[in-house]
Amino acid sequence: MRGFGVTSTLLATAAYFASSVLAQSGSVDPLVIKGSKFFYKTNGTQFFIRGVAYQQDAGGNGTVESGGDNSYIDPLSDGTICARDIPYLQQLHTNVIRVYAVDPTKDHSACMSMLANAGIYVISDLSSPGLSINSNAPQWTDDLYARYTSVVDALQNYTNVMGFFAGNEVSNAPNNTAASAFVKAAVRDTKAYIKNKNYRTIGVGYATADVSQIREQLADYLNCGDPSVSIDFWGYNIYSWCGDSSYTASGYSERVAEFQNYSVPTFFAEYGCNTQGTRTFQEVGTLYGQPMADVFSGGIVYMYYQETNNFGLVSVDGSSVSKMPDFTNLETALAKVTPSSVNSNSYNPTNTALQACPTVDSNWDAVASPLPPVPNSELCGCMQQTLSCVVKSSVNVDDYQDLFNYICGHDASACDGINTNLTSTDNSFGAYGMCNATQQLNFAINQYAQSQKSNTDACDFSGSATSQQATATPSGCGTLLQQAGTAGTGTVTSAPTGGSGGSSTSKAAASGMVTVPSFDFGLLNLGIYFACAMFSGAAMILL
Repeated sequence: MRGFGVTSTLLATAAYFASSVLAQSGSVDPLVIKGSKFFYKTNGTQFFIRGVAYQQDAGGNGTVESGGDNSYIDPLSDGTICARDIPYLQQLHTNVIRVYAVDPTKDHSACMSMLANAGIYVISDLSSPGLSINSNAPQWTDDLYARYTSVVDALQNYTNVMGFFAGNEVSNAPNNTAASAFVKAAVRDTKAYIKNKNYRTIGVGYATADVSQIREQLADYLNCGDPSVSIDFWGYNIYSWCGDSSYTASGYSERVAEFQNYSVPTFFAEYGCNTQGTRTFQEVGTLYGQPMADVFSGGIVYMYYQETNNFGLVSVDGSSVSKMPDFTNLETALAKVTPSSVNSNSYNPTNTALQACPTVDSNWDAVASPLPPVPNSELCGCMQQTLSCVVKSSVNVDDYQDLFNYICGHDASACDGINTNLTSTDNSFGAYGMCNATQQLNFAINQYAQSQKSNTDACDFSGSATSQQATATPSGCGTLLQQAGTAGTGTVTSAPTGGSGGSSTSKAAASGMVTVPSFDFGLLNLGIYFACAMFSGAAMILL
């Protein structure tokens, strides 16, 4: 296919193109948030997202699972590919692309400059396929913190970065809503990191699945409490308009009613149902028309690349790009939209109040406070030096789970300091629950061994553990350790000094597969646990 230059259409459509602010140096006017809307910083023109999801091999609807293969194609690291695709994005009137995983060690300057020159902004997810908050075994660890902050470091200097997603469809059913507490902690710590590094203000939000049982609780939860722990924008992955539908039949009218008083910008982070075959994108006119444009700031169509899920707008073969039928339909639909807008100077938001935090019930497990602790690699390092019994370096990470299961099942108090399961205010997150898996296991092993001092083999664990020289209070660690407490159940208020370079990555953490079990045993359940453990071989060390 032939390439295309910057078309005159980009300069002649509605005011929301605002292309006059573009600088050919690769820098654009940053976007800012005021109330529930986006604006260009300099001229105050309201910004509506006309987006396309842009990542090859992103997985079904962009969802990535923690603990899987961490290989992915960084869509912003190859200038040749960006140069190939940007003309097609321009034909689609694109002003935003969403990318699901970027490699912070790579150079993104060529792609980001070309995108800026085309008037295209970027929303980037902070996670990667192998480092994300897992729905069913959530953690917010040093290694995830390092991943998130490294992406911020890599992209913050580009003025066409409009925001970051701290999670994508993490809570997608009533039985995994507890994971939202870890998303909220990630939002809190990413926002604090951006502020503490004196970077320009960049929003941190969340992209949600459209799950009716938890839809309102999730939206309220991530927009409740202090602004420092709340999202800056809300992205909706919504596929309810399929084929020949309508504002009412699709449920769009209900979404407008739900979010008309939401205090931060909302938009479709993914849309474009394909169950009816070729997509005609009838919903585009509705999304950018009234009354939706008063509440939603546009949306991002899934997906640029044609893959096995059949959502593609184009088919790519090397340097060749072929338009799919969906491409022309979307181009035509977007060319017709002229959303009614307001200038920031005349916009006085009245919907400034945050939501009330949802209560824990049969459909909602996440408490609003306390949240998981701030990852702090210094604290984890300090704790590690105080231990006299630790796992042997020769133990395979695949065997960690058996050790966790045994220790936490036999003596739950040994694992209080690494607890990551909290569904009421009756207990607390462990201060060391954000350390990497090796450090967490070492803490549990040491706590258990200390409780078995009368046993000369307490630090053996069938050859899996070994003794080391402990330091009672390592240099510079006094305040941190005092706040954490000997059981690891205290609240550490000292902020970490590290960022993307402060990770405590271990072989276990890199795998992303080890989770600390949660036990609430009566005598009967304890007996059942040991019976099962003996059968499975998990009870390797009955001390």
